[in-house]
Amino acid sequence: MQHLSIFPILIPLLFGAIMLLPPISRDINSQRITSIVGTLFLLISSAILLYKINAEGVQLYALGGWQAPFGIALVADKVSSLLVLLTAFLAFCVMLYAVAGQDKGGAYFHPLFMFQIMGINGAFLTGDIFNLFVFFEVLLIASYALLIHAGGKQKTQATLHYVILNLVGSSLFLFGLGILYGTLGTLNMADMAIKVGQLQGETATLAKTGALLLLVVFGLKAAMLPMHFWLPKTYASASAPVAALFAIMTKVGIYSIFRVYTVIFGEHAGELANIATPWLWPMALLTITIGSIGVFASPGIKTLSANLVIISSGSLLACAAINSEAATSAALYYMLHSTLASAGLFLLADVMTRQRGKAEDRFVRSRPFVQPRLLGFAFAISALALIGMPPLSGFVGKIMILQATQSSAQTMWVWPLILIGSLAALITFSRAGTTLFWRHNGSTAAEAEPAKKAEIMSIALLLLASPILVLFGGVISEFTLQAAQHLHDIQASAYALLPGVAQ
Repeated sequence: MQHLSIFPILIPLLFGAIMLLPPISRDINSQRITSIVGTLFLLISSAILLYKINAEGVQLYALGGWQAPFGIALVADKVSSLLVLLTAFLAFCVMLYAVAGQDKGGAYFHPLFMFQIMGINGAFLTGDIFNLFVFFEVLLIASYALLIHAGGKQKTQATLHYVILNLVGSSLFLFGLGILYGTLGTLNMADMAIKVGQLQGETATLAKTGALLLLVVFGLKAAMLPMHFWLPKTYASASAPVAALFAIMTKVGIYSIFRVYTVIFGEHAGELANIATPWLWPMALLTITIGSIGVFASPGIKTLSANLVIISSGSLLACAAINSEAATSAALYYMLHSTLASAGLFLLADVMTRQRGKAEDRFVRSRPFVQPRLLGFAFAISALALIGMPPLSGFVGKIMILQATQSSAQTMWVWPLILIGSLAALITFSRAGTTLFWRHNGSTAAEAEPAKKAEIMSIALLLLASPILVLFGGVISEFTLQAAQHLHDIQASAYALLPGVAQ
Protein backbone atom coordinates (compact mmCIF):
# COMPACT_ATOMS: atom_id res chain seq x y z
CA MET A 1 0.00 0.00 0.00
CA GLN A 2 2.92 2.38 0.53
CA HIS A 3 3.64 2.20 -3.22
CA LEU A 4 0.02 2.88 -4.21
CA SER A 5 0.78 6.43 -5.37
CA ILE A 6 2.95 5.22 -8.25
CA PHE A 7 0.53 2.52 -9.45
CA PRO A 8 -1.43 4.88 -11.78
CA ILE A 9 1.86 5.50 -13.61
CA LEU A 10 3.33 1.99 -13.44
CA ILE A 11 0.22 0.06 -14.49
CA PRO A 12 -0.25 1.72 -17.92
CA LEU A 13 3.54 1.76 -18.44
CA LEU A 14 3.88 -1.99 -17.83
CA PHE A 15 0.77 -3.00 -19.78
CA GLY A 16 1.78 -0.75 -22.66
CA ALA A 17 5.28 -2.26 -22.73
CA ILE A 18 3.89 -5.81 -22.62
CA MET A 19 1.76 -5.14 -25.70
CA LEU A 20 4.86 -4.13 -27.68
CA LEU A 21 6.34 -7.61 -27.21
CA PRO A 22 5.51 -10.70 -29.28
CA PRO A 23 3.29 -12.70 -29.38
CA ILE A 24 0.81 -10.13 -27.94
CA SER A 25 1.97 -7.42 -30.37
CA ARG A 26 0.89 -9.60 -33.32
CA ASP A 27 -2.55 -10.57 -32.01
CA ILE A 28 -5.28 -7.90 -31.79
CA ASN A 29 -7.47 -10.05 -29.53
CA SER A 30 -4.63 -10.52 -27.03
CA GLN A 31 -4.05 -6.76 -27.05
CA ARG A 32 -7.72 -6.13 -26.41
CA ILE A 33 -7.83 -8.46 -23.44
CA THR A 34 -4.59 -6.98 -22.06
CA SER A 35 -5.92 -3.42 -22.42
CA ILE A 36 -9.24 -4.17 -20.74
CA VAL A 37 -7.47 -5.93 -17.86
CA GLY A 38 -4.94 -3.09 -17.58
CA THR A 39 -7.56 -0.33 -17.49
CA LEU A 40 -9.62 -2.34 -14.99
CA PHE A 41 -6.56 -2.74 -12.72
CA LEU A 42 -5.92 0.98 -13.09
CA LEU A 43 -9.51 1.81 -12.16
CA ILE A 44 -9.41 -0.41 -9.06
CA SER A 45 -6.03 0.90 -7.86
CA SER A 46 -7.13 4.52 -8.44
CA ALA A 47 -10.30 3.96 -6.41
CA ILE A 48 -8.26 2.44 -3.57
CA LEU A 49 -5.81 5.36 -3.73
CA LEU A 50 -8.65 7.89 -3.45
CA TYR A 51 -10.11 6.00 -0.48
CA LYS A 52 -6.71 5.87 1.21
CA ILE A 53 -6.05 9.58 0.67
CA ASN A 54 -9.49 10.47 1.99
CA ALA A 55 -8.92 8.37 5.11
CA GLU A 56 -5.23 9.07 5.83
CA GLY A 57 -4.38 12.35 4.12
CA VAL A 58 -1.73 13.32 1.57
CA GLN A 59 0.73 10.64 0.49
CA LEU A 60 4.22 11.79 -0.52
CA TYR A 61 6.14 9.21 -2.56
CA ALA A 62 9.87 9.82 -2.95
CA LEU A 63 11.27 7.79 -5.85
CA GLY A 64 14.50 6.00 -4.99
CA GLY A 65 14.26 7.22 -1.40
CA TRP A 66 15.55 10.68 -2.37
CA GLN A 67 13.54 13.12 -0.31
CA ALA A 68 12.09 16.36 -1.66
CA PRO A 69 13.18 18.88 -2.76
CA PHE A 70 16.23 17.03 -4.13
CA GLY A 71 14.57 13.87 -5.43
CA ILE A 72 11.61 13.15 -7.68
CA ALA A 73 8.42 13.28 -5.64
CA LEU A 74 4.89 12.19 -6.39
CA VAL A 75 2.17 13.91 -4.37
CA ALA A 76 -1.17 12.12 -4.07
CA ASP A 77 -3.63 14.52 -2.47
CA LYS A 78 -7.40 14.79 -2.85
CA VAL A 79 -7.19 16.85 -6.04
CA SER A 80 -4.70 14.64 -7.88
CA SER A 81 -6.22 11.34 -6.72
CA LEU A 82 -9.71 12.48 -7.78
CA LEU A 83 -8.47 13.36 -11.27
CA VAL A 84 -6.51 10.09 -11.53
CA LEU A 85 -9.72 8.19 -10.75
CA LEU A 86 -11.55 10.27 -13.36
CA THR A 87 -8.87 9.39 -15.93
CA ALA A 88 -9.01 5.69 -15.03
CA PHE A 89 -12.80 5.53 -15.38
CA LEU A 90 -12.68 7.41 -18.69
CA ALA A 91 -9.91 5.12 -19.96
CA PHE A 92 -11.90 1.98 -19.08
CA CYS A 93 -15.05 3.24 -20.82
CA VAL A 94 -13.17 4.40 -23.93
CA MET A 95 -11.23 1.14 -24.18
CA LEU A 96 -14.49 -0.80 -23.88
CA TYR A 97 -15.72 1.13 -26.92
CA ALA A 98 -12.46 0.73 -28.85
CA VAL A 99 -12.25 -3.06 -28.54
CA ALA A 100 -15.57 -3.37 -30.41
CA GLY A 101 -13.63 -2.62 -33.60
CA GLN A 102 -12.36 0.97 -33.57
CA ASP A 103 -8.86 -0.18 -32.60
CA LYS A 104 -8.26 -1.82 -35.99
CA GLY A 105 -7.61 1.44 -37.81
CA GLY A 106 -3.87 1.47 -37.19
CA ALA A 107 -0.95 -0.26 -35.53
CA TYR A 108 0.04 0.17 -31.88
CA PHE A 109 -3.27 1.74 -30.80
CA HIS A 110 -3.32 -0.16 -27.50
CA PRO A 111 0.23 0.54 -26.27
CA LEU A 112 -0.05 4.19 -27.34
CA PHE A 113 -3.33 4.47 -25.45
CA MET A 114 -1.65 3.13 -22.31
CA PHE A 115 1.34 5.44 -22.65
CA GLN A 116 -0.95 8.44 -22.97
CA ILE A 117 -2.79 7.41 -19.79
CA MET A 118 0.59 7.11 -18.09
CA GLY A 119 1.49 10.67 -19.13
CA ILE A 120 -1.85 12.09 -17.97
CA ASN A 121 -1.67 10.37 -14.57
CA GLY A 122 1.95 11.42 -14.14
CA ALA A 123 1.03 15.06 -14.80
CA PHE A 124 -1.66 14.87 -12.11
CA LEU A 125 0.58 13.19 -9.52
CA THR A 126 3.96 14.86 -9.91
CA GLY A 127 5.17 17.21 -7.20
CA ASP A 128 7.98 18.57 -9.36
CA ILE A 129 7.37 21.07 -12.13
CA PHE A 130 10.17 19.70 -14.35
CA ASN A 131 8.58 16.27 -14.23
CA LEU A 132 5.31 17.96 -15.15
CA PHE A 133 7.11 18.91 -18.37
CA VAL A 134 8.35 15.31 -18.77
CA PHE A 135 4.87 13.84 -18.39
CA PHE A 136 3.47 16.48 -20.75
CA GLU A 137 5.90 15.23 -23.37
CA VAL A 138 4.98 11.58 -22.73
CA LEU A 139 1.26 12.22 -23.22
CA LEU A 140 1.89 14.51 -26.21
CA ILE A 141 4.11 12.04 -28.06
CA ALA A 142 1.48 9.33 -27.63
CA SER A 143 -1.27 11.73 -28.69
CA TYR A 144 0.58 12.64 -31.92
CA ALA A 145 0.42 9.02 -33.06
CA LEU A 146 -3.12 8.41 -31.77
CA LEU A 147 -4.46 11.40 -33.68
CA ILE A 148 -3.59 9.89 -37.06
CA HIS A 149 -5.06 6.51 -36.01
CA ALA A 150 -7.10 5.23 -39.00
CA GLY A 151 -5.35 7.73 -41.32
CA GLY A 152 -6.88 10.17 -43.77
CA LYS A 153 -5.93 13.56 -45.21
CA GLN A 154 -8.05 15.53 -42.72
CA LYS A 155 -6.50 13.73 -39.74
CA THR A 156 -2.98 14.31 -41.04
CA GLN A 157 -3.58 18.04 -41.58
CA ALA A 158 -5.14 18.54 -38.14
CA THR A 159 -2.38 16.51 -36.51
CA LEU A 160 0.32 18.60 -38.20
CA HIS A 161 -1.15 21.81 -36.73
CA TYR A 162 -1.46 20.14 -33.32
CA VAL A 163 2.14 18.89 -33.38
CA ILE A 164 3.64 22.24 -34.44
CA LEU A 165 1.74 24.19 -31.78
CA ASN A 166 2.70 21.77 -29.03
CA LEU A 167 6.36 21.74 -30.09
CA VAL A 168 6.34 25.53 -29.70
CA GLY A 169 4.60 25.10 -26.36
CA SER A 170 7.22 22.61 -25.18
CA SER A 171 9.99 25.05 -26.07
CA LEU A 172 8.31 27.84 -24.10
CA PHE A 173 7.83 25.43 -21.19
CA LEU A 174 11.59 24.80 -21.06
CA PHE A 175 12.36 28.52 -21.24
CA GLY A 176 9.97 29.17 -18.37
CA LEU A 177 11.44 26.36 -16.27
CA GLY A 178 14.97 27.64 -16.87
CA ILE A 179 14.03 31.14 -15.71
CA LEU A 180 12.26 29.86 -12.60
CA TYR A 181 15.10 27.52 -11.69
CA GLY A 182 17.58 30.37 -12.12
CA THR A 183 15.63 32.61 -9.75
CA LEU A 184 14.40 30.08 -7.19
CA GLY A 185 17.06 27.37 -7.32
CA THR A 186 14.46 24.59 -7.23
CA LEU A 187 11.65 23.10 -9.30
CA ASN A 188 9.92 21.18 -6.51
CA MET A 189 6.49 22.79 -6.26
CA ALA A 190 6.33 22.83 -2.47
CA ASP A 191 9.85 24.27 -2.22
CA MET A 192 9.03 26.88 -4.87
CA ALA A 193 5.90 27.89 -2.95
CA ILE A 194 7.99 28.55 0.16
CA LYS A 195 10.79 30.45 -1.58
CA VAL A 196 8.80 32.56 -4.03
CA GLY A 197 7.63 35.00 -1.34
CA GLN A 198 11.24 35.98 -0.66
CA LEU A 199 11.88 37.29 -4.20
CA GLN A 200 12.13 41.04 -4.68
CA GLY A 201 12.98 43.61 -7.33
CA GLU A 202 14.58 42.41 -10.56
CA THR A 203 14.64 38.79 -9.43
CA ALA A 204 10.89 38.87 -8.83
CA THR A 205 10.36 40.45 -12.27
CA LEU A 206 12.42 37.70 -13.89
CA ALA A 207 10.46 35.01 -12.04
CA LYS A 208 7.22 36.68 -13.16
CA THR A 209 8.37 36.35 -16.77
CA GLY A 210 8.97 32.62 -16.28
CA ALA A 211 5.62 32.18 -14.57
CA LEU A 212 3.74 33.94 -17.36
CA LEU A 213 5.52 31.81 -19.97
CA LEU A 214 4.14 28.76 -18.16
CA LEU A 215 0.68 30.33 -18.23
CA VAL A 216 0.94 30.54 -22.03
CA VAL A 217 1.90 26.86 -22.19
CA PHE A 218 -0.88 25.73 -19.85
CA GLY A 219 -3.32 27.97 -21.73
CA LEU A 220 -2.37 26.21 -24.97
CA LYS A 221 -3.09 22.81 -23.39
CA ALA A 222 -6.35 24.11 -21.91
CA ALA A 223 -7.54 25.64 -25.23
CA MET A 224 -7.62 29.14 -23.71
CA LEU A 225 -8.23 31.99 -26.15
CA PRO A 226 -6.35 32.89 -28.35
CA MET A 227 -4.67 29.45 -28.31
CA HIS A 228 -7.88 27.47 -28.77
CA PHE A 229 -8.09 27.39 -32.57
CA TRP A 230 -6.36 24.00 -32.88
CA LEU A 231 -9.01 22.15 -30.84
CA PRO A 232 -12.24 21.99 -32.93
CA LYS A 233 -10.63 20.60 -36.08
CA THR A 234 -8.29 18.29 -34.16
CA TYR A 235 -10.99 16.74 -31.99
CA ALA A 236 -13.55 16.54 -34.82
CA SER A 237 -11.13 14.70 -37.13
CA ALA A 238 -9.85 12.22 -34.51
CA SER A 239 -11.26 8.70 -34.29
CA ALA A 240 -14.01 8.35 -31.69
CA PRO A 241 -12.00 6.64 -28.90
CA VAL A 242 -9.16 9.14 -29.31
CA ALA A 243 -11.51 12.15 -29.25
CA ALA A 244 -13.25 10.76 -26.16
CA LEU A 245 -9.92 10.25 -24.39
CA PHE A 246 -8.88 13.76 -25.40
CA ALA A 247 -11.80 15.09 -23.32
CA ILE A 248 -9.38 14.84 -20.36
CA MET A 249 -6.48 16.52 -22.19
CA THR A 250 -7.66 20.11 -21.73
CA LYS A 251 -8.22 19.30 -18.05
CA VAL A 252 -4.48 18.61 -17.67
CA GLY A 253 -3.81 22.23 -18.67
CA ILE A 254 -6.58 23.48 -16.36
CA TYR A 255 -5.22 21.39 -13.48
CA SER A 256 -1.72 22.76 -14.05
CA ILE A 257 -3.05 26.33 -13.83
CA PHE A 258 -4.82 25.57 -10.55
CA ARG A 259 -1.81 23.76 -9.09
CA VAL A 260 0.90 26.23 -10.10
CA TYR A 261 -0.96 29.52 -9.63
CA THR A 262 -2.64 28.52 -6.38
CA VAL A 263 0.16 26.62 -4.62
CA ILE A 264 3.23 28.47 -5.96
CA PHE A 265 1.95 31.88 -7.04
CA GLY A 266 -1.00 32.17 -4.67
CA GLU A 267 -1.77 34.81 -2.05
CA HIS A 268 1.39 34.04 -0.05
CA ALA A 269 3.79 34.74 -2.96
CA GLY A 270 4.71 38.31 -1.99
CA GLU A 271 5.32 40.48 -5.06
CA LEU A 272 4.22 37.61 -7.30
CA ALA A 273 0.92 36.93 -5.51
CA ASN A 274 -1.94 36.01 -7.86
CA ILE A 275 0.02 37.10 -10.95
CA ALA A 276 -2.15 34.99 -13.27
CA THR A 277 -5.51 36.46 -12.20
CA PRO A 278 -5.42 39.67 -14.32
CA TRP A 279 -4.67 37.56 -17.40
CA LEU A 280 -7.11 34.75 -16.63
CA TRP A 281 -10.18 36.97 -16.32
CA PRO A 282 -10.36 38.34 -19.88
CA MET A 283 -9.09 35.11 -21.44
CA ALA A 284 -11.65 32.96 -19.58
CA LEU A 285 -14.58 35.18 -20.52
CA LEU A 286 -13.49 35.44 -24.14
CA THR A 287 -12.97 31.66 -24.31
CA ILE A 288 -16.57 31.11 -23.22
CA THR A 289 -17.72 33.68 -25.79
CA ILE A 290 -15.80 32.19 -28.72
CA GLY A 291 -16.89 28.69 -27.67
CA SER A 292 -20.53 29.80 -27.70
CA ILE A 293 -20.10 31.28 -31.18
CA GLY A 294 -18.47 28.03 -32.29
CA VAL A 295 -21.41 26.04 -30.92
CA PHE A 296 -23.87 28.17 -32.93
CA ALA A 297 -21.78 27.72 -36.09
CA SER A 298 -21.16 23.96 -35.73
CA PRO A 299 -22.06 22.12 -38.97
CA GLY A 300 -22.02 18.67 -37.36
CA ILE A 301 -22.20 16.88 -34.07
CA LYS A 302 -18.44 16.23 -33.82
CA THR A 303 -17.59 19.91 -34.22
CA LEU A 304 -20.37 20.74 -31.76
CA SER A 305 -18.80 18.38 -29.22
CA ALA A 306 -15.40 20.02 -29.71
CA ASN A 307 -16.79 23.54 -29.25
CA LEU A 308 -18.57 22.45 -26.07
CA VAL A 309 -15.14 21.43 -24.75
CA ILE A 310 -13.99 25.02 -25.36
CA ILE A 311 -16.97 26.38 -23.38
CA SER A 312 -16.16 24.03 -20.49
CA SER A 313 -12.52 25.15 -20.58
CA GLY A 314 -13.60 28.78 -20.39
CA SER A 315 -15.90 28.03 -17.46
CA LEU A 316 -13.09 26.28 -15.58
CA LEU A 317 -10.68 29.13 -16.33
CA ALA A 318 -13.26 31.53 -14.88
CA CYS A 319 -13.15 29.47 -11.67
CA ALA A 320 -9.35 29.79 -11.64
CA ALA A 321 -9.71 33.57 -12.09
CA ILE A 322 -12.16 33.82 -9.16
CA ASN A 323 -9.42 32.11 -7.13
CA SER A 324 -11.37 31.00 -4.07
CA GLU A 325 -11.98 27.69 -2.33
CA ALA A 326 -15.62 27.67 -3.46
CA ALA A 327 -14.60 28.33 -7.08
CA THR A 328 -11.96 25.58 -7.02
CA SER A 329 -14.50 23.17 -5.53
CA ALA A 330 -16.98 24.08 -8.27
CA ALA A 331 -14.28 23.60 -10.91
CA LEU A 332 -13.45 20.10 -9.66
CA TYR A 333 -17.11 19.04 -9.72
CA TYR A 334 -17.66 20.60 -13.15
CA MET A 335 -14.47 18.94 -14.40
CA LEU A 336 -15.87 15.50 -13.54
CA HIS A 337 -19.14 16.29 -15.30
CA SER A 338 -17.79 17.93 -18.45
CA THR A 339 -15.10 15.30 -19.08
CA LEU A 340 -17.45 12.32 -18.93
CA ALA A 341 -20.38 14.00 -20.70
CA SER A 342 -18.16 15.29 -23.54
CA ALA A 343 -16.53 11.87 -23.96
CA GLY A 344 -19.95 10.22 -24.12
CA LEU A 345 -21.06 12.64 -26.85
CA PHE A 346 -17.93 11.98 -28.93
CA LEU A 347 -18.62 8.22 -28.83
CA LEU A 348 -22.33 8.71 -29.52
CA ALA A 349 -21.48 10.93 -32.49
CA ASP A 350 -19.44 8.10 -33.99
CA VAL A 351 -22.30 5.60 -33.69
CA MET A 352 -24.71 8.10 -35.25
CA THR A 353 -22.26 8.86 -38.07
CA ARG A 354 -21.98 5.19 -39.03
CA GLN A 355 -25.78 4.91 -39.33
CA ARG A 356 -26.38 8.01 -41.51
CA GLY A 357 -24.54 7.00 -44.66
CA LYS A 358 -22.98 9.80 -46.70
CA ALA A 359 -24.51 12.51 -44.47
CA GLU A 360 -22.17 11.34 -41.68
CA ASP A 361 -22.49 13.69 -38.65
CA ARG A 362 -23.63 16.80 -40.54
CA PHE A 363 -26.90 18.54 -39.65
CA VAL A 364 -28.60 17.74 -42.98
CA ARG A 365 -31.39 15.42 -44.14
CA SER A 366 -30.31 11.78 -44.29
CA ARG A 367 -31.54 8.24 -44.13
CA PRO A 368 -33.12 7.20 -40.80
CA PHE A 369 -31.12 5.59 -38.01
CA VAL A 370 -31.03 1.82 -37.56
CA GLN A 371 -31.57 2.29 -33.80
CA PRO A 372 -33.57 5.55 -33.54
CA ARG A 373 -35.03 5.02 -30.05
CA LEU A 374 -31.74 4.01 -28.46
CA LEU A 375 -29.76 6.81 -30.08
CA GLY A 376 -32.52 9.36 -29.47
CA PHE A 377 -32.62 8.59 -25.75
CA ALA A 378 -28.82 8.73 -25.44
CA PHE A 379 -28.72 12.00 -27.43
CA ALA A 380 -31.36 13.56 -25.17
CA ILE A 381 -29.49 12.60 -21.98
CA SER A 382 -26.21 13.88 -23.40
CA ALA A 383 -27.81 17.14 -24.55
CA LEU A 384 -29.49 17.81 -21.18
CA ALA A 385 -26.22 17.16 -19.35
CA LEU A 386 -24.10 19.40 -21.58
CA ILE A 387 -26.64 22.21 -21.76
CA GLY A 388 -26.72 22.27 -17.97
CA MET A 389 -30.40 21.52 -17.40
CA PRO A 390 -31.85 19.85 -14.31
CA PRO A 391 -31.83 17.20 -13.02
CA LEU A 392 -28.40 16.26 -14.39
CA SER A 393 -24.88 17.14 -13.24
CA GLY A 394 -24.32 19.98 -15.70
CA PHE A 395 -26.98 22.00 -13.88
CA VAL A 396 -25.38 21.35 -10.48
CA GLY A 397 -21.90 22.18 -11.77
CA LYS A 398 -22.98 25.48 -13.32
CA ILE A 399 -24.95 26.48 -10.22
CA MET A 400 -21.82 25.88 -8.13
CA ILE A 401 -19.78 28.09 -10.49
CA LEU A 402 -22.37 30.88 -10.38
CA GLN A 403 -22.56 30.72 -6.58
CA ALA A 404 -18.77 30.98 -6.33
CA THR A 405 -18.69 34.54 -7.68
CA GLN A 406 -17.60 36.88 -4.88
CA SER A 407 -18.47 40.39 -6.02
CA SER A 408 -21.06 42.21 -8.11
CA ALA A 409 -18.43 42.75 -10.83
CA GLN A 410 -17.67 39.03 -11.02
CA THR A 411 -21.39 38.22 -11.06
CA MET A 412 -21.99 40.75 -13.82
CA TRP A 413 -19.40 39.13 -16.09
CA VAL A 414 -19.63 35.42 -15.21
CA TRP A 415 -23.39 34.86 -14.94
CA PRO A 416 -24.42 36.19 -18.39
CA LEU A 417 -21.65 34.34 -20.23
CA ILE A 418 -22.25 31.02 -18.48
CA LEU A 419 -25.98 31.32 -19.21
CA ILE A 420 -25.37 32.41 -22.82
CA GLY A 421 -23.14 29.34 -23.28
CA SER A 422 -26.00 27.15 -22.03
CA LEU A 423 -28.45 28.96 -24.33
CA ALA A 424 -26.15 28.40 -27.32
CA ALA A 425 -25.96 24.71 -26.49
CA LEU A 426 -29.76 24.50 -26.04
CA ILE A 427 -30.50 26.11 -29.41
CA THR A 428 -27.90 24.05 -31.28
CA PHE A 429 -28.89 20.74 -29.67
CA SER A 430 -32.54 21.49 -30.49
CA ARG A 431 -31.66 22.20 -34.12
CA ALA A 432 -29.44 19.12 -34.27
CA GLY A 433 -31.99 16.79 -32.70
CA THR A 434 -34.75 17.99 -35.03
CA THR A 435 -32.59 17.43 -38.12
CA LEU A 436 -30.96 14.17 -37.05
CA PHE A 437 -34.07 12.35 -35.85
CA TRP A 438 -37.04 13.88 -37.70
CA ARG A 439 -35.84 14.90 -41.16
CA HIS A 440 -35.31 11.73 -43.16
CA ASN A 441 -35.17 10.65 -46.79
CA GLY A 442 -35.74 7.11 -47.96
CA SER A 443 -35.00 3.99 -45.95
CA THR A 444 -32.13 2.92 -43.75
CA ALA A 445 -28.72 3.13 -45.46
CA ALA A 446 -27.39 -0.21 -46.69
CA GLU A 447 -23.97 0.45 -45.16
CA ALA A 448 -25.43 1.50 -41.76
CA GLU A 449 -23.92 -0.33 -38.80
CA PRO A 450 -25.94 -0.91 -35.60
CA ALA A 451 -24.06 -0.15 -32.39
CA LYS A 452 -22.37 -3.15 -30.82
CA LYS A 453 -23.08 -4.19 -27.25
CA ALA A 454 -19.67 -3.05 -25.99
CA GLU A 455 -20.18 0.36 -27.61
CA ILE A 456 -23.63 0.75 -26.05
CA MET A 457 -22.26 -0.25 -22.65
CA SER A 458 -19.41 2.25 -22.92
CA ILE A 459 -21.71 5.17 -23.82
CA ALA A 460 -24.20 4.12 -21.13
CA LEU A 461 -21.50 4.14 -18.43
CA LEU A 462 -20.36 7.63 -19.41
CA LEU A 463 -23.89 9.05 -19.57
CA LEU A 464 -24.93 7.28 -16.35
CA ALA A 465 -22.19 9.23 -14.56
CA SER A 466 -24.26 12.42 -14.86
CA PRO A 467 -27.24 11.34 -12.71
CA ILE A 468 -24.86 9.57 -10.33
CA LEU A 469 -22.96 12.83 -9.79
CA VAL A 470 -26.31 14.37 -8.81
CA LEU A 471 -27.46 11.50 -6.59
CA PHE A 472 -24.18 11.64 -4.66
CA GLY A 473 -23.79 15.37 -5.14
CA GLY A 474 -23.58 16.13 -1.41
CA VAL A 475 -20.76 13.67 -0.79
CA ILE A 476 -18.89 14.65 -3.94
CA SER A 477 -19.20 18.42 -3.39
CA GLU A 478 -18.05 18.02 0.21
CA PHE A 479 -15.01 16.09 -1.03
CA THR A 480 -14.21 18.69 -3.70
CA LEU A 481 -14.48 21.47 -1.10
CA GLN A 482 -12.01 19.65 1.16
CA ALA A 483 -9.70 19.17 -1.83
CA ALA A 484 -9.95 22.88 -2.64
CA GLN A 485 -9.24 23.88 0.95
CA HIS A 486 -6.10 21.74 0.93
CA LEU A 487 -4.94 23.28 -2.34
CA HIS A 488 -5.38 26.83 -1.03
CA ASP A 489 -3.69 26.10 2.31
CA ILE A 490 0.06 26.78 2.05
CA GLN A 491 0.69 24.83 5.25
CA ALA A 492 -0.89 21.67 3.85
CA SER A 493 0.17 21.99 0.20
CA ALA A 494 3.79 23.09 0.80
CA TYR A 495 5.20 23.04 4.34
CA ALA A 496 3.66 19.66 5.18
CA LEU A 497 5.50 18.12 2.19
CA LEU A 498 8.86 19.52 3.35
CA PRO A 499 8.96 18.72 7.08
CA GLY A 500 12.59 19.84 7.40
CA VAL A 501 11.78 23.42 6.33
CA ALA A 502 11.09 25.94 9.08
CA GLN A 503 7.78 27.78 8.80
